[in-house]
This record gives sequence, structure tokens and C-alpha cells, in this order.
Amino acid sequence: MADSGARTHQGENLLFLTDEQLRKGIEAMFFAYRGFTADPDRILLQYGYGRAHHRAVHFIHRAPGTTVNNLLEILGVTKQSLNRVLRALIKDGLVDSRVGTRDKRERHLFLTEAGAALERELSEAQRNRMRAAFRDAGPEAVAGFRTVLEQMMDAESRKLFNALKEGA
Repeated sequence: MADSGARTHQGENLLFLTDEQLRKGIEAMFFAYRGFTADPDRILLQYGYGRAHHRAVHFIHRAPGTTVNNLLEILGVTKQSLNRVLRALIKDGLVDSRVGTRDKRERHLFLTEAGAALERELSEAQRNRMRAAFRDAGPEAVAGFRTVLEQMMDAESRKLFNALKEGA
């Protein structure tokens, strides 16, 4: 521990990072994201899909029956963009869109069996990568990583994230 009470890692004071240390962190995030998305990207390519399709499938799986409006809020995309993604997923038999029972204007989204199989394949690739990284980094690093990610979220994103955690 440093005299100031700040936690240190390899001699770096973590409360007073230099611009160079921050730049290295930013670059690490870029390369980590590239690695995190590489395996799913290869799978999605077989379907002619992109990352927007992956995110939609992921969050429909996490909250079966979610509404289109809720998914719009979670993904933070335009209605036009989401409709394009959903149209393809529905046409290809991966997502089922059902009219709401209380409000006929609402559409509730569910993964079909084929959609659930795709979600498992995509998630398994990412779980394997994260599991290996977490195992190698150790429990203290994992806890710190999660804290950093949550602190990087804006208030609205953190609210949406916490709502998903509670529904886990």
C-alpha cells in the first residue's frame, strides 16, 4: 500500500494516474473489446448478422417477453435501427414477436428454439474467454474490473445494468 492509502499495482499509484497510464488503459480496452467480440463476430458472420443482432439476442434472452420499447432503452439505438435488426431476426425464425395482452400496441419479444441455440453459442464463446481471463487474473482483479466497469457507466446505464442484475 502507498503512504496515501491508495492501492498500488506494480508501483503505480492508482488514484493519480498520468495521461500515459490512462492512454494505456484506453488502448487495453480497445484491444480487449476486439478479443471479446472476435469469436461471436465469426459466428454472426455465418448468419450475415452483426453486433447489433448479437446485443438484441442477448437481451431478449436475459428478459424473455421484453417489449420493443424496453429493448430500445437498453440498447440505446434508434427505433429504425432496432426495427431493421428485429425484422431480420424474426424473418429468420430466431425471434418471436407477440402482441401484448394488456396493450395491443406493445410487442413482446421471445427467442425461438433456434434463437436460444444461437444465443448459447455466442454466449459460450464469450464466457470461455472471460472465464479464462478471470481465472488468470484472480478474484481481487475480477472484483476491481467489475467496479471499474460500473464506475465508467453513466447514471442511466448503471440503472439499467442494476435492473438486469436484480433480475438475474
